Amino acid sequence: MSPFIHLHVHTQYSLLDGAIRLKDLLETAKSYEMPAVAMTDHGNMFGALEFYDMAKKAGVKAIVGCEVYVAPRSRFDRQNRGENGVSTDEDRSYHLVLLAKDVQGYQSLMRLVSSGHLEGFYYKPRIDKEILRQHHDGLIGLSACLKGEVASHVLRNQEEAARKAAREYAEILGPDNFYLEIQANGIPEQTIVNDALIRMSREMGLPLIATNDCHYLRRSDARAHEVLLCIQTGKTILDEKRMKFHTDQLYFKSPEDM
Repeated sequence: MSPFIHLHVHTQYSLLDGAIRLKDLLETAKSYEMPAVAMTDHGNMFGALEFYDMAKKAGVKAIVGCEVYVAPRSRFDRQNRGENGVSTDEDRSYHLVLLAKDVQGYQSLMRLVSSGHLEGFYYKPRIDKEILRQHHDGLIGLSACLKGEVASHVLRNQEEAARKAAREYAEILGPDNFYLEIQANGIPEQTIVNDALIRMSREMGLPLIATNDCHYLRRSDARAHEVLLCIQTGKTILDEKRMKFHTDQLYFKSPEDM
């Protein structure tokens, strides 16, 4: 079997969302004989140096990344466009996974994440496509989860808008540096998105990549992760309307599982 590498992983540094400790992550990656593993926390690189040092000692190649939030318009825009000030789907920031493939990419990522906090912060640290154009050298982009821009358009039955977004990211990041990200996580909407992405890949010549959007280490950790989300959102585990992932598949799967 060819080596499988997880490229979409949320650690303890995705605060109140990721439940994977670095030590456990690297031990598990090593036990699966994975030659490398990525760290892609939400909107920050707080753990990047610790991750790199620990991975080096463990004999695993560290791939430093970040799942950034992309403002739908400008990162400086802090206005809702919906009626009566109520935000619409188009007002929410989109997810985008960025991976550094070299030192230049690491520097680009630091500039983007810093800008997200210092210039684009509106509930979350946000970048936009303007600054991504300025600091894209050395980066690889993945279209991310169901909250990615491409997937969001697909789920709103706006496939032409999804294609436009995919073309734009591919143009910004350069040839062979943008991947359409498919997952098998048991979420019905993901199947709809996967079908569209596979079709788009064939028709547009964009490469596909399989990830698992790991938020916890083992499948048995899914319940504990629900509690973590409750703490984040100020809800109780008994609240049926609370934010939840509706799956127990977002764990650090073995190559065989993948």
